[in-house]
Amino acid sequence: MNKKIILIVTAIAFVAMAAGLFVRQYFAAPEAGKPTPQINFSLPDLADTPQSVAQWQGKILIINFWATWCPPCLKEIPEFIKLQDEYKDKGVQFVGIAIEDKQPVEDYLKRIKINYPVLIGGEGATMLAQQLGNVINTVPFTVIINQQGQIVHHQLGELTRDKVLEVIAPLLTAK
Repeated sequence: MNKKIILIVTAIAFVAMAAGLFVRQYFAAPEAGKPTPQINFSLPDLADTPQSVAQWQGKILIINFWATWCPPCLKEIPEFIKLQDEYKDKGVQFVGIAIEDKQPVEDYLKRIKINYPVLIGGEGATMLAQQLGNVINTVPFTVIINQQGQIVHHQLGELTRDKVLEVIAPLLTAK
């Protein structure tokens, strides 16, 4: 009986280890500091005009995936608005990517004025977020990219002002 239990436990451990390696191999986030060639996309803005991420090349880019139905997303937006105002002249650019349809975003923007580009990604934005490191498919999800186009920070869940400042401070002095 003991041999059977040991065999079962060993088999379960092996399967768990194999599953962990599979998940790590296929769903791992891009490593911070490594070039990320997948950061080359275009999404429509609210006027249905395609906006290429390339237009912000050379800036510190903070890409935030969000949704109007997501309370933590809506909580961080006012702080992003303030940070965009404070750091726009220092080469920092926020970009919001809504992972939903255009209408709820338009309705939300009637109530709050966002001073950075808001793109409509719909469900396709979920795949883009996964490519950029959103391994658990959550919102909010934010990626901070340095002036050389390298991901320097991933944030699953809410991103605070203090964390933004901590991440971008060395980038601002490294120009």
